[in-house]
Amino acid sequence: MTTATLTPTIPELRAQTVRLGSRDIHYAETGTGAPLLLLHGGGPGASGVPNYERNIAELSRHFRVIVPDLPGYGRSTKGLSRSDPFGDCAEAMLALLDHLKLRRVVAVGNSLGGACALRMALDQSPRIAGLVLMGPGGVDTTRSLPTAGLKQLLDYYSGAGPTRDKLRSFLRESLVYDGSRIPESVIEARFQASIDPEIVAQPPLVRPKGLPKFRLVDFTRDPRLPALKTPTLVLWGTEDKVNRPSGAHSLQRRMPHCDVYLFNRTGHWVQWERTDEFNAAVIAFARQHLKG
Repeated sequence: MTTATLTPTIPELRAQTVRLGSRDIHYAETGTGAPLLLLHGGGPGASGVPNYERNIAELSRHFRVIVPDLPGYGRSTKGLSRSDPFGDCAEAMLALLDHLKLRRVVAVGNSLGGACALRMALDQSPRIAGLVLMGPGGVDTTRSLPTAGLKQLLDYYSGAGPTRDKLRSFLRESLVYDGSRIPESVIEARFQASIDPEIVAQPPLVRPKGLPKFRLVDFTRDPRLPALKTPTLVLWGTEDKVNRPSGAHSLQRRMPHCDVYLFNRTGHWVQWERTDEFNAAVIAFARQHLKG
């Protein structure tokens, strides 16, 4: 285990990299008490702490907050299963829980992280005390064509390869409702992360070239979903251009313990665009389901 320097923007944030099986998983944590696992999205240049930079400090006043870089992203080992990316992420995160000796957590996931969290619950439901899913991937994916935002995400490394303009377009036009709120500093940081040579060599999410070799995941067709008793809170922006907001009701119709909040004039990044409401909702939900 190696220990990195503290991240200055969030007090007392401890960062570490651990070897889990054949790969390294980087994670940061802060706070004490019941564990809250925050899983980031899968856009170009994404990683754990920046994805939740507006939430970690407040959430850590109430919980032990653990923020990993998913496989293929940030400081974790690059490469993600092309045939089953959600399952690969879930396997790695369950291994991280084993390493940390955590019996049960509330898993909070945005986009790819939401799909990872839901897969964790389906595969090992006793480990997940509750789910908070923000615009999760893998919902109704076999029932409609990909959105424009998802196409931007999956095509980022194709063609001429990654550019600032492609990333700026994705972040400002597809990720949030009001793109003017994303400063150039965020775009530059994400761009520099996205052109890490190891990531360029093995982009984690790309448009599948051969569907017979690619298991297109649609959680709404998973026969385990209606039997999943994990308490779930779905948070979705009504203007999400990456994953369709109709997915919220698709999950609610199929999951026996699923509440839905829809945020008006909000895009794919609820935790960033609606920070105060998001933090309050997560705190109330996790307090209820992390008792005992």
